Amino acid sequence: MAVETPNLEPKGIQGIGKAIKRKEDPRFIVGKGNYLDDINLPGMLYMALVHSPYAHARILNIDASEALKIPGVKAVITAKDLAAAGLSWIPTLAGDKQMVLADGKVLYQYQEVAAVYAETRQAAADGAAAVQVEYEPLPVVVDPYKATAPDAPVLREDIKGNMTGAHGPRRHDNHIWTWNVGSKDETEKALAASEVRIKQHMVYPRSHPAPLEPCGCIGDMNKATGRLTVYMTTQAPHAIRTVLSLVTKIPENNIRVISPDIGGGFGNKVPVYPGYVCAIVGSIVLGAPVKWVETRTENLTTTGFARDFHMDIEIGATKDGKVTAMKVYTLADHGAFDAAADPSKYPAGLFSICTGSYDFQKAYAEVEAVYTNKAPGGVAYRCSFRVTEASYLIERSMDVLAHELKMDPAELRLKNFIQPSQFPYPSTLGWTYDSGDYEKTLKVALERIGYAELRKEQAEKRAKGELMGIGISTFTEIVGAGPSKDFDILGIKMFDGAEIRVHPSGSAIVRAGTRHQGQGHETTWAQIVSEELGLDVDKIIVEEGDTDTAPYGLGTYASRSTPTAGGAMALAARRIREKAKKIAAHLLEVGESDVEWVDKKFVVKGVPGKSVTMNEVAFAAYTNLPPGLEPGLETTYYYDPPNLTFPHGAYICVVDIDKGTGEVKVRRFVAIDDCGTIINPMIVEGQVHGGLTEGFAIAFMQEIAFDEQGNHLSSNFTDYLLPTALETPRWETGHTVTPSPHHPIGAKGVGESPTVGSPAAFVNAVVDALAHLGVRHIDMPITREKVWKVLRQAGVDSF
Repeated sequence: MAVETPNLEPKGIQGIGKAIKRKEDPRFIVGKGNYLDDINLPGMLYMALVHSPYAHARILNIDASEALKIPGVKAVITAKDLAAAGLSWIPTLAGDKQMVLADGKVLYQYQEVAAVYAETRQAAADGAAAVQVEYEPLPVVVDPYKATAPDAPVLREDIKGNMTGAHGPRRHDNHIWTWNVGSKDETEKALAASEVRIKQHMVYPRSHPAPLEPCGCIGDMNKATGRLTVYMTTQAPHAIRTVLSLVTKIPENNIRVISPDIGGGFGNKVPVYPGYVCAIVGSIVLGAPVKWVETRTENLTTTGFARDFHMDIEIGATKDGKVTAMKVYTLADHGAFDAAADPSKYPAGLFSICTGSYDFQKAYAEVEAVYTNKAPGGVAYRCSFRVTEASYLIERSMDVLAHELKMDPAELRLKNFIQPSQFPYPSTLGWTYDSGDYEKTLKVALERIGYAELRKEQAEKRAKGELMGIGISTFTEIVGAGPSKDFDILGIKMFDGAEIRVHPSGSAIVRAGTRHQGQGHETTWAQIVSEELGLDVDKIIVEEGDTDTAPYGLGTYASRSTPTAGGAMALAARRIREKAKKIAAHLLEVGESDVEWVDKKFVVKGVPGKSVTMNEVAFAAYTNLPPGLEPGLETTYYYDPPNLTFPHGAYICVVDIDKGTGEVKVRRFVAIDDCGTIINPMIVEGQVHGGLTEGFAIAFMQEIAFDEQGNHLSSNFTDYLLPTALETPRWETGHTVTPSPHHPIGAKGVGESPTVGSPAAFVNAVVDALAHLGVRHIDMPITREKVWKVLRQAGVDSF
């Protein structure tokens, strides 16, 4: 009996370019999200960690007897216990190895020394406080420049005397690696021949992503089935599952990683932390689920920091402002272990983007990494593997050069931009930029903010003794970590997968190997599929974060989701459309070659009134197929992009400075971004607002600081400040669109651009306000106290 096709005309095809509200927000707004600490399993135990008060000390004894007397405490483990299972040291993403619990000595303050398991969270905390640890303090190294001094204490005694590192020879026991790119000889010759040369030292301070939800996990080992289920706040569940299998020797098919809703990641939730390992080991040993949720102090002191690059740059130019060459030396402070979240082949990440938006013909960059007595784990905090530092370096330096040449910084940039006709542009440091129109984007920003009028106002204010500055940053990003020929993590090639299953009624379920932490994937992926298949966006469900159901992918960080998983999504949809076309031809009773996809439906060529929708095709895929065609309408696609994508932007900041107090007030900030094709303008604007706020915080208030004994001075939100709505400036946003020529939908990614591009604009504005006083550079964070001291040193009166 024939089945009648129901009336399933799509009601809400809201594809690419539509500013629709996020599908996922209602459950968050009403408090119905499902975060890690919302999950409670029968018989679950809680875990707390014992931390070191010293930055460098030998462990003489650990006494857990008093802890074990506390009611509810079940067990205490140390490195000796983990060693029996071969889990006392684990590999890092950067090719180093890291203690899970301090083994013999501690290497930074707050390092994990022991784990306590108990029936309640409070009992676990009480047990951790009762563990007695006897330490012998050792000399401390916190200054990276002193780390490789001849008399510096050896920090990593486990590799003492081994001068072979993961990325080449080591020259000192506290030296990790040296990496370089470009021609040093040719660059130095070009610099020597330059008419003008500038040199500048600058520090990008250690900072922290500080997501609102800290890290945590629940290890749940079912001894009856041999299956390990791990609920974890991870941005990369599939990669974590593979790592867990390799480390624990549990077959990967017997491990399920579930990443529930996540309250922010920003790179902080990519690595494997000791707490994860201890919770899983506890579950295996004790035969019960074990939950560990870190405290705010634990998150700020022991999980992945960001930045901590100490940079020297030299730029050569002609007298009329054409750049000729650039040389960079950087010292990277990686803390006690090299756990930086970089692709395996790039120990300094994508720092080779340091030539920025400019046509440098000669360039050379060198980075050295060293061990110090600080927490490890340089993560890609809203940044593609060190791009933030590189962008800050070049954008700050272009202003130094403009000052030296007595040129307007906008004019200098316009003179040196890579031109649209030069794309695809092979940079002198190795990457091929896909597309861009930097001049157009800057001119939009200049016009939007009224640049010429602002310069006139600045001159008038200076004449009256008032301080006003204008800062420009015209950055180029490099995102979409995914070409497998270039990128891997621990040998796992970087790509992403998408699965689409269209149901008979025209609804669909979409699964991806990514895992959002607030980026809006549930809406963005649905819009791509809606655009490609003509399905109602409200009838498309998106699932991520469960390794049992989602296709393999390398996760969400470094603005890689849309360039990789977004591409996989579009190509999976097109694969479905290929099959759907055969069914459409059958329904329309014409040959397949007579059917074309027009206005999100299948139309007989030359007969626009004869058509079928995807909904009708979907129903037929289960009820009325052409002979020989496999039923159903679903597919999986793994996308390996041919190149990275290169979004760019032009940001302009205007500040006023109070001479009496040193207070910097951001009066205006215009951000023009070009992230290629825009999928949802509302989501992009939200990403830009968030990123600018994080850039503002880094520029003016945030630094993970230490004293000379390695004591952590930023272990809470009283000392490590987060901007509230009161401090945050009003952002003025806009965009230009230069699609990526190699991405299936031309999208480039935008999540980290504002954090990458904005710090230089803020600092350039402050220095511009003070440049006539002889000020050439101020390191971040530019606090009120720091500006006040600069003003007093310059002899500026308060009134």
